[in-house]
Amino acid sequence: MVNFKNKNYQNNKFINKVKSLNKIPNHIRLIFVRKLRKSSAYPCLYTSWLHSLFHHPTKQLLESNYLTAVPNRGAGIGHQMANWNAGFWFASEFGLRFAHTPFSSEKWESLLGFGENEVNADELVREKGYKKILLPLFNEFNKFEINRIKNIIASYANKRVVFYLEQDQGYKNQYGVMHDLQTRFYASKIRINDSLEFSPNNYNIAIHIRRGDIISGQSNKNQNLLMRWQDSEYFENVLNSALKLSSPKKRICIYLFSQGSRKDFLNFQKFDNIHFCLDMGPHESFLHMVYADLLITSKSSFSYKAALLSRGIKICPLNFWHGYPVSEDWIIANENGLIDEKHNKHYDGK
Repeated sequence: MVNFKNKNYQNNKFINKVKSLNKIPNHIRLIFVRKLRKSSAYPCLYTSWLHSLFHHPTKQLLESNYLTAVPNRGAGIGHQMANWNAGFWFASEFGLRFAHTPFSSEKWESLLGFGENEVNADELVREKGYKKILLPLFNEFNKFEINRIKNIIASYANKRVVFYLEQDQGYKNQYGVMHDLQTRFYASKIRINDSLEFSPNNYNIAIHIRRGDIISGQSNKNQNLLMRWQDSEYFENVLNSALKLSSPKKRICIYLFSQGSRKDFLNFQKFDNIHFCLDMGPHESFLHMVYADLLITSKSSFSYKAALLSRGIKICPLNFWHGYPVSEDWIIANENGLIDEKHNKHYDGK
């Protein structure tokens, strides 16, 4: 364990070394984060933690500070939305105001309705004199680590600060911000430009079958990709279950969103009124999933985020890395693609 009473941890030279580490390129700094995350020395990477040791919490609060999360620029939109969701959620949890950090794609920003009437984190730092403070990663279910973050935030209570979550800060039950996401999405001015292949006269079912990147993981045994794989039989079973659940007065139309060719989905050709959307772009596919009357998601952050925005029925896979709300419009399918009462009574995301 680190001895915090040791003078080597209390002199300016040590603090300056930590400040220097925080100035190195982000991708290099994150190497240190990954290597030290589970060690007792991990907090020493952050000047914010050192600040909390030498500055006691004050009640002289000048104004509420902000918290933001930077969407991972190298990740897909589902991953970037998870980052944004974490920032929004933890801002509220820690009694801070939320500041928006734009996504890497302006087109996604616009489609989601993000950034409209939002306080921009970078503008606060660049133009309004706020100081950028980076927070250590924390386990949201670990009280000790949560208290560490609260102490850090309290130590800056009399300063103008924007707290930045560490890259890819975890937040499991992302449905906690679902209503805020929907408010931004449906109130956005861009909604008047939405264009869909769906007919409002039909009952539209969207099914997302994740392929693309995870196919390679089946041959090279990449565990991260293996955990995301679901075979076609799973989706066929879910779709059959969905058709049994659905008894709309409208004509049922099925839209299958994936990558590949129709020969990869021969077992779906038996379904009436099925449309294979294999060449549709990601923005258009996402929008159709959101607006579907019934959405079947895969083990994918892409379709999970569409489900968070959807006002229709969602059928989702058990054992996903994010939680699902206990609600009649969220239905859980087991690993075989079957829907049973066991997994739909009091599902808590575990």
